[in-house]
Amino acid sequence: MQELNLTVLNKVGLHARPAKELVKFSRSIKSKVTVEYNGKSADIKSMMAVMALGAKQNAEVNVKIEGPDEAEVAQSLTDMFANGFGFTDEL
Repeated sequence: MQELNLTVLNKVGLHARPAKELVKFSRSIKSKVTVEYNGKSADIKSMMAVMALGAKQNAEVNVKIEGPDEAEVAQSLTDMFANGFGFTDEL
């Protein structure tokens, strides 16, 4: 298992658009990915669960990755968070 601490850079946090990107990404991987914030956790396969975390801009989330493609998933998620999930207008 790999564990990452990542910072949410988007101005409005982990809202619908970033959550949708996480769900879309989850379809292309084999590992199970869980995001934890403020005592709550969400599987990235659930857009509503990710949004319900309430992670706002500059929040640090803990990401747990377990599965055969952990290293690749960890790098991809690190990149996704770093570039604001591709929504540069929200950084």
